[in-house]
Amino acid sequence: MKALLRGGIPFIIMSGIALLLYFQGKYSDAKGTFVVSLIAFFVGAASIIYNIEHWSLTKQSAVHFVIMLITIYPILLLSGWFTITSVFDAFKIFILFVFVGIILWSVLFTLAIIFSW
Repeated sequence: MKALLRGGIPFIIMSGIALLLYFQGKYSDAKGTFVVSLIAFFVGAASIIYNIEHWSLTKQSAVHFVIMLITIYPILLLSGWFTITSVFDAFKIFILFVFVGIILWSVLFTLAIIFSW
């Protein structure tokens, strides 16, 4: 239930914004906003993994990475945000996906330590 709330609330809000943009004729903006709403849904829903206290941080992070890999990475490939003409292009997007993930994980880990989350 927590996963649905954490992911569902931003998904509903952003999907509503995407719908408004669509009806205003801003189709590209609507599509981009909807893609972001999907990403927000999966990231928010998967964040509950870090509440499983009997798992180590390594296990939590690994499971979270796998979930992001099977949800977010395909969304990025299908979003239209990147030009994909070869397997190498998909690999470059994967490298970007990993790099951004490492940066975000590091920043949030640091903030969690600072603020005792």
